[in-house]
Amino acid sequence: MDEEKYPEVQGGGSLILAWQIRNKRVLVVGGGEVAAGRILNVLNADAKVTVVCPREGLNPEVAYRVRKGQVDHVDRKFEPSDLDDVDMVLTAVDDPEASTQIWKLCKERKIAANIADVPSECDFYFGSVHRDGPLQIMVSTNGKGPRFANIVRRSIAETLPKNTGEAIMKIGKLRQMLRKVAPGPEEGPKRMSWMVRVSDAYSLEDLCEMDEEDMATLLTYYSSDQVPRLDCLKATKGEFDGFDGSFGFFVGWG
Repeated sequence: MDEEKYPEVQGGGSLILAWQIRNKRVLVVGGGEVAAGRILNVLNADAKVTVVCPREGLNPEVAYRVRKGQVDHVDRKFEPSDLDDVDMVLTAVDDPEASTQIWKLCKERKIAANIADVPSECDFYFGSVHRDGPLQIMVSTNGKGPRFANIVRRSIAETLPKNTGEAIMKIGKLRQMLRKVAPGPEEGPKRMSWMVRVSDAYSLEDLCEMDEEDMATLLTYYSSDQVPRLDCLKATKGEFDGFDGSFGFFVGWG
């Protein structure tokens, strides 16, 4: 029956996305501890950040980022004109009435907003994030238990190998190099298939051990659609004097 073939819809969740806000303009209203966390999140995503808050309301971390020029600072309370040319708004102030007013203004202008500690006035939530270089893992409780999300996130992070982020960076570098070797769009399916086999053939430790010369050597096998084992790959560079060309040189024949 059809109902047994397809996943059951589970409403009440959020659509979890990797939102690209590089060079987008983000307005942060407030300068306390919560604002400091929000600011770091969006700076890590390479956003352009403006903080609106009286100077005396800045906590040490936010004041530091202002001094270092990491954010622009407007030394006063929020005004509606602050929303001009803004792509995202984050509020973290101890004034529910003012926060709701900012939320309503954002809705009128169709600006995505997050009103701290008011789930009903949020277009999106901040989850608990584990970061290891290019690897990001977010745990969300859909606004119901932020502190518990931290516990789950730490539990997940403890199960990951310590070199996971470095291995992912190596895979990213190899993909860039492959696109130069086989740039045509018609190569797309083969590139994807070959990279899947590379990812399956090499462990995290193997990937971390690779340097650019190893990657360049590996790419010479792309045209023949082959994936050598790492020891065989290095043997072609003369790193293993005992290599005799025995059967079993390649893995992942497809």
